[in-house]
Amino acid sequence: MVLGIEARGFLVAAGLAARWRSGVMLARKPGKLPGSAAREEFTLEYGRASIETHRDLLQPGTRVLIADDVLATGGTAAAALALLEELQLKAVGLAFILEIAFLGGRAKLGSTLPIHTVLSYDAAGEATIRE
Repeated sequence: MVLGIEARGFLVAAGLAARWRSGVMLARKPGKLPGSAAREEFTLEYGRASIETHRDLLQPGTRVLIADDVLATGGTAAAALALLEELQLKAVGLAFILEIAFLGGRAKLGSTLPIHTVLSYDAAGEATIRE
């Protein structure tokens, strides 16, 4: 299963899920999903936010890849990891199109999970394309 984070992460997740012939689940802003939802609050550079996902969609232990467009400070991705943990789902990695490396999101995640990015920008604005 691939968890896409609202809203551009839905596109990333859909592409990965199509490639791997797996399913997609959504992490959305509060109040957007029908049924019972699990919620996680997190801190942004400019305030607080929260995301939700369906509580009863998957069986505990289901393997899930988290997908989004940008890894910046890591707050949203950390919230997605916390949601998966609350639901007893197994996070297998994180995938992003762009990483703004100097904002420290990768370090904030402090994860032993693989973190995949296509493009990474450093503080000098230099881009690195990752294979």
